[in-house]
Amino acid sequence: METKEEENKVNGLLYFGKLSNRMENYRESVLEKEPYICAERALLATEAYQKYQNQPTVLKRALMLKSILEKMSIYIEEDTLIVGNQAASNRDAPIFPEYTLDFVMDELDTFEKRDGDVFYITEETKEQIRSIAPFWENNNLRAKAGALLPEEVQVFMDTGFFGMEGKMNSGDAHLAVDYKQLLEVGLKGYEKRTLNAKAALDLTKPESIAKYHFYDAILIVIAAVKNFAKRYADLAKETAKTVNSQRSAELLEISRICNKVPYEPAESFTEAIQATWFIQLILQIESNGHSLSYGRFDQYMYPYLKADLNKELITESEAVELLTNLWIKTLTINKVRSQAHTYSSAGSPLYQNVTVGGQTRDKKDAVNRLSFLVLQSVAQTKLPQPNLTVRYHAGINQEFLNEAIEVMKLGFGMPAFNNDEVIISSFINYGVTEEDAYDYSAIGCVETAVPGKWGYRCTGMSYINFPKILMIVMNNGVDPVTERRFTKGYGYFKNMKTFAELEVAWDKTVRELTRMSVIVENAIDLGIEQEVPDILCSTLTEDCIGRGKSIKEGGAIYDFISGLQVGVANLADALAAIKKLVFEEEKVTQDELWQALMTNWESKRSQEIQQMIIHEVPKYGNDEDYTDQLAVKAYDSYIEEIKKYPNTRYGRGPVGGIRYSGTSSISANVGQGRSTMATPDGCKAWAPLAEGCSPSHNMDQNGPTAVLKSVSKLPTEDIVGGVLLNQKVNPQTLAKEEDKQKLIMLLRTFFNRLKGYHIQYNVVSKKTLIDAQKNSRKAS
Repeated sequence: METKEEENKVNGLLYFGKLSNRMENYRESVLEKEPYICAERALLATEAYQKYQNQPTVLKRALMLKSILEKMSIYIEEDTLIVGNQAASNRDAPIFPEYTLDFVMDELDTFEKRDGDVFYITEETKEQIRSIAPFWENNNLRAKAGALLPEEVQVFMDTGFFGMEGKMNSGDAHLAVDYKQLLEVGLKGYEKRTLNAKAALDLTKPESIAKYHFYDAILIVIAAVKNFAKRYADLAKETAKTVNSQRSAELLEISRICNKVPYEPAESFTEAIQATWFIQLILQIESNGHSLSYGRFDQYMYPYLKADLNKELITESEAVELLTNLWIKTLTINKVRSQAHTYSSAGSPLYQNVTVGGQTRDKKDAVNRLSFLVLQSVAQTKLPQPNLTVRYHAGINQEFLNEAIEVMKLGFGMPAFNNDEVIISSFINYGVTEEDAYDYSAIGCVETAVPGKWGYRCTGMSYINFPKILMIVMNNGVDPVTERRFTKGYGYFKNMKTFAELEVAWDKTVRELTRMSVIVENAIDLGIEQEVPDILCSTLTEDCIGRGKSIKEGGAIYDFISGLQVGVANLADALAAIKKLVFEEEKVTQDELWQALMTNWESKRSQEIQQMIIHEVPKYGNDEDYTDQLAVKAYDSYIEEIKKYPNTRYGRGPVGGIRYSGTSSISANVGQGRSTMATPDGCKAWAPLAEGCSPSHNMDQNGPTAVLKSVSKLPTEDIVGGVLLNQKVNPQTLAKEEDKQKLIMLLRTFFNRLKGYHIQYNVVSKKTLIDAQKNSRKAS
């Protein structure tokens, strides 16, 4: 019989040490805190918009942020060494009325009744929100972007076909700002550059007027951030008078640091941590964007840690404690989504990514001592935030790779691995300089960009639901669920004589819908540009100051975006079933299959067909060219078409300004499945679709190598928005060192030889899944 300590050691719980007592207390207090809706930001934003409604939009946004940072509630928790809060209480969700209040008003009385992502709300908060609602009616991004939409695409908004819910309810993000530059020069450096740029303007040029106001907005925001930090400095100093001597000394040090950063450059590891957190936090207060990431954390932070270690100003254990503090702080940020949006982002994730490893700009292995400490700290906190990504390359430090696998064995889905061997070359092919390509980081989940130089939404634009499109194709352009016409229509499946006819109809339909998605995206992007420019985020993204433009106006060095293509595996399996059973073997008639789909596999004959599909048709994920190549051909239609359409920043400054493909759908496969009827792969109506480019659930029967080979057949070099592959592993298969090394060899093969883009392992036992299912039922 194993002792508890031996069991913990086997499970990896002692491998990385444990949280300090204070961080353990802090972690538990944050996790136990019930999330509430917080009206404070909404009230302050309303007050500012009313007061400054005659001002240019950039100034109104800057003055709004200034007002929020001056007046919002601040506090310092008892156990923390890092300060800064997003709302009136940890994990409370602010409201952003300048984007929309529609879903908030609709759900005021139902936030607490959700079956997931529950938020609590007081009657006082409800009244506060109701009091400001009249001001925002037809006066927010959602209303104004909606008015920009041509009538031709209204059907897609009415039905939610492109999944644009999250694009109009809060900020964009999907980027990392230039934390390296921020720490080196402080906001003071940005202030100086802005003043020089403003002074150099020739105001006789019409374009200089907008730049003049943009620079004023930056200066307002920099001063506001400086004063926000000073509020914490003053609070820490006052609180120091009321606590014991040890905590008093800590608070006085916090006060000193907050009087310095992020306005002045950081000079120590602790100062760099606090400065980074302030900016990460305020960017969320500004617009609450999704997938706002920390970038290459171990690269820009390491010089500060190294210097402090050399001077014996800090120990490694103290550094790890600061890191765990930062990760717990990261979890305090929250976001309320509409009920519809939660289906695609279940669990209230914000995907604030931390990237470690990879290569330096001069092509050397980038792993350093901080890379290891980040692994250790994330393992100790074992939280859903931040997301952790390891950049893999052929020459990666072997010891570091071993440690990354040890973190993975803990079973909370981290780290993910992104592959330098394919991502860097893809970026270079798209016009990114070699030096910048080597400096990329993960953004959010699997997507990638160059920190501080990339515009908004490297991915995450409209959703393209491949299985749903197939059903529209088979129904002559009409969606069987809503009975609305989505495309011209290229024939009914029941009347098609050959599989080639279906392929032609697919090609025409998916191209037409791709064009429609571009129209929707452009209208919303123009609305965001006009209505809600983000001043701080633009300040910290090159070269917005140099160009005098916000990110949405073309201020970033690079600007590539992608939507999310969902259900790749479902589409492949569905096409294979139709081709094999209907047109080749003629075991199933077209009428029989269509009737089975319309009745959700209910009849005896329908269930016989479903079993044939499941057991007799080759499935994607098993290295079966028959099905894999159907996926490639069908996907190519979208990939070729989307390349034709530049984004709204094209020709306005950035390199690129174009679109490419991406499968980093995170949990959108669940939300997209909720609107998808039964499909020819045997999937029942309203069930979750396959994740990313992963095989459909339980359809990969030939082992992990076959999965990797199937995925590698996709045109990875064109799916630059991310090729997401999730794999499940039983803990027992990694129990021995030799098993771990086999997994590493498999990972190296996937990345080095097959040129895979991404892989993430969920290490979970069948027993754990069954227990989770039982507990979920009890909770409901």
